[in-house]
Amino acid sequence: MKKFLVIFSFAALLLSCKETVKEAYITEEIADQILADPSSAEFYKVAPKSIAQTKQTDTKVIKTATLRFETQNLETTAGNIKQAIGKFNGQVQSDEERNEYNTVSRNLTIRVPNESFDNFIDEISKGVSYFDRKEISSRDVTEEYIDTQSRIKTKKALEERYLELLKKANKVSEMLEIEKELSEIREEIESKQARLQYLENQVSYSTIYIQFYKTVAEKQGATVSYGTKLGNALKSGFNSLSSFFIGLIQIWPFILIFVIVFILIRRRIKRKKQ
Repeated sequence: MKKFLVIFSFAALLLSCKETVKEAYITEEIADQILADPSSAEFYKVAPKSIAQTKQTDTKVIKTATLRFETQNLETTAGNIKQAIGKFNGQVQSDEERNEYNTVSRNLTIRVPNESFDNFIDEISKGVSYFDRKEISSRDVTEEYIDTQSRIKTKKALEERYLELLKKANKVSEMLEIEKELSEIREEIESKQARLQYLENQVSYSTIYIQFYKTVAEKQGATVSYGTKLGNALKSGFNSLSSFFIGLIQIWPFILIFVIVFILIRRRIKRKKQ
């Protein structure tokens, strides 16, 4: 039975892959021919209308942008960005503030609909004199998207064939073998569907990383005069001395015990010498 299942799986997978490859080939290579000559669609068993729809929606592009610039007012800039987010139906994925040595900065990760990507970049670029960093990239995932769809369809066709085989199984061992194969196929289908959903999400919403910062004055200690530093040092020394005596007062019982023990030991040593 196990040998039969292996042969059946291989044959079913080969047939499904053949159908899938043909569909992918039609989508990528023969769509233009079918659109030009609708009569050729009968050979491929595909409706010319569906080919036209495929041509229009085939391209899947993931867009990302990284922007970094200086601003004179963090709150005003943040407000302008939030207005742009609302205007283009975006959403804030993360918001982080940093206060470093001489800069105060804010980092935003924003998702906006793919069709509003360029307009959103233009909107938030208003009032920015120059960008320290401006990177815009796009990645075409059409091939991976179609391939994932095809693999899901292949696995589902194989699953249906195993279900049909399960109905005809008479022995418990045969049922267990088939159910084991079905479990593995379903796991692969769920994995591919999760990947497809991820691609759809990344394609539907573009990701934009924005960092804007403000340069602040150095700390006061860096510009203090020499005389002031000397006065501060004397004051600090006096405070340290006062803290030392206060500490001694706090541990006076231990000091008293130490003095008494020291005197007793000294007297004992003197007696031995005499």
